[in-house]
Parts: sequence; C-alpha cells; structure tokens
Amino acid sequence: MTISTLSFQTNAVNQMDALQRALSKTQTELSTGLALQNAADNPVAMAQVNELNVQLSASQQYVTNGNLASTNLKLEAQALTDATNLLQSARDVAIEANNSSLNASDRQNLATQLEQQLQQLVAIANRQDSEGNYLFSGYAAGTQPFAQSGNSVSYAGASEVSQVQISAEQRISAGDTGSSVFMNIPAGNGTFTTGASSGNTGTASIGPGTVTDPAQWASAAGTYAISFSSATQYTVTNTSTGATAASGTISSTSGATNTISFDGIQVTLSGTPNTGDSFSVAPAGTASMFATISGLISTLNSTALSSAQIATQLNQGLEQIDGAINHIDDVQASVGARINAVTASQTTSQSEQTDYQSTVAQLSNTDYAQASTQLSTEELALQAAQESYASMEKLSLFNYIS
Repeated sequence: MTISTLSFQTNAVNQMDALQRALSKTQTELSTGLALQNAADNPVAMAQVNELNVQLSASQQYVTNGNLASTNLKLEAQALTDATNLLQSARDVAIEANNSSLNASDRQNLATQLEQQLQQLVAIANRQDSEGNYLFSGYAAGTQPFAQSGNSVSYAGASEVSQVQISAEQRISAGDTGSSVFMNIPAGNGTFTTGASSGNTGTASIGPGTVTDPAQWASAAGTYAISFSSATQYTVTNTSTGATAASGTISSTSGATNTISFDGIQVTLSGTPNTGDSFSVAPAGTASMFATISGLISTLNSTALSSAQIATQLNQGLEQIDGAINHIDDVQASVGARINAVTASQTTSQSEQTDYQSTVAQLSNTDYAQASTQLSTEELALQAAQESYASMEKLSLFNYIS
C-alpha cells in the first residue's frame, strides 16, 4: 500500500493539531484550576455539577432567609420582654391603687402613670426593624399597626404573617401579628369574667374567681347574676335560662371574705353587700392589653364609683394583666422555638453546603499532580511528532541517486 505525500502531510498535521489541542486543554486546566471546562469534557460530570450547584444555591438562600427571620424574631423577643416589664409595672400601679385609703387625687396621679405606660406599650407594639418595617404588622409590614386616640387603641395591620422557607421541608412564621400578640387575649381569668352592678351601695367587691369543675362549667357556661335580698342572703340565677343555680347565706362579719360556688366555679366576695346589690358572672370574651390598661385608667379617674366598685374593677384589671403576661410568655416561647429551628436548619444547611462544594470540587477541579504529569507527556509527544514530521519531510528518492 502506498501513501501519497499529501495524505502523509494531512495525517501528520491532524495528529499534531490533536496533540496541540490536548496540550492547550491541559494548560488551561492548570491555569484555571478547573478540569471540567464545558459539558463536552464530561457530560455526566457536568450534569452532576449543575445539579449540585442548584442545591448549593438553594441551601445558601435558606441560610439567608434564616438570618433575616432570626433577626426579626430576636427584635420581636426584645419587644415582648419590654412589653412584659411594662405590664408588670402597670400591675404594680394597680396594686398600689387598690387601697381604700387613697383619695381621688391619689388615684388620678396613679391614672396618669398608667396613661404614660399605655403610650409606652403602644410604642413597643409599633416597633420597626432596621429597614423601617413594623414588627407586628404581619404582611402589611409598611403599615403602622397601632393607632392611639385618647386611651383607645386600634389595630390596622394584617391578620397573617409572612412564611419563610428555611429548608426544603420547613417554613416558619417570621413574626407575629399585633392582633394575636396584643389584642385577642382572654378576658377575666381566661374562663369567665366577674363584675359589680353600677347601682350597688354596699362595700362588697367580687374577685375574678376560679374554675373548680371544668366539665360542669363547660356544660352550663351561662351568664349569671348573684343578687342579694339582704346583707347575708343571696341567689344565683342563670340569666340565660332563668334557672336558679345556687342560693345561700354569707357571713356579715366586718372584713369577712365569702366564697360562693355554683356550676363548677367559685367566686369570692370581700366586704358586706346591701340589700338589692348584685354581681355578674359571664363566659370570658377577649380583651386587648391596651383596653385593660385603659379600663384601669377610667376606673382610677372616676369620681362616681364606690370603693367596692373600684376594688372590683381593679381586681378584674389585675387578673387580665396577669393573663396578658402569661399570653406574652406563650408567644415568647413560640418565638424562641422558631429561633432555635432557624439555628438548627442553618447548621444543617452549612454542613450540606460543605458536602456540595466538596463534591463539586472533586468533579470539576484540576488534579495538579496528574495534570502536570499529563502536560509533560503531551509536550514530549508533540515534540516527537514535530521532529518526526520534519525528518520525514526531508526524505526524497533523489537523496539515494548518485
């Protein structure tokens, strides 16, 4: 078989071009540190790298989301702590005010303190993050959640909060709405409320009461009136049905405390009622922290209430403040759990990122020892091919004709 000079030259040039391309590719791998330059180099490995980069990007976004959520939740936790401290201060004022020896001026001075605390509580509820977003406005982060008019406070925020993806399987609430934190708190003792008739003339006041048999109360759960036909004789009427729930006598001894029980609950009366005095018991609704403090302010500023009526309303206010503090504790626990969830998720995400990056490096980074050896081999091969081609180019039959 004969090989033409043209074929020989073409094959030699193609071979040297291939060697040159291989050498150039190896030099690029060494200079860039990347063995995987494009999909043609290794389609399977490139597909794996692309998928890993997608997962890596998602994991990094989860960490970013978690950082933002954690920052907001920590700001909320501080606001809740400050709200608790303020409510405890308001409670101290209410306890100080619950003293029959105080005169109207003394009570009004304490009411002024509560007015200042009400303004401070509104300011806490209207706190913002570093971007100017309100912590307790839910979705409506740009809307101021609470507005105060006199001693009345209204809510203008959203009823839902943003959900933040902190992992492929987990989303958390990045905050809490102002309505759920400050507004919708069970009134009274959380189960029922007590009250005194505005027409009472005796010295008796009623406490917040307690539940003794939850099942019995749940089955009855009506609105009741405790009316006195004398200073010692009472009748409890279920005003929802008209039925008599209980009746009996109490002690008329000065300073005595009497307990009245009916339908799974009991209430305590302090002082002595007059004939015709009455008290009410009703299932608890909801009240806001602001309304609780506002109610205390109204009670202390009133000049028409008797000492017994003031005591009753202060007792109610104290019970509702305690309920508000317990409610904030529950929200704090929820916030803490979400912060812990973010921390755990970020730890997992950062570990995953390390694994993703390591695998991507194994698939795409240059093995310098192997590449250096390969470069030397390719240089020698190219050099040998070039020298061989040059030698063959010099051969001619004329060299052998003498």
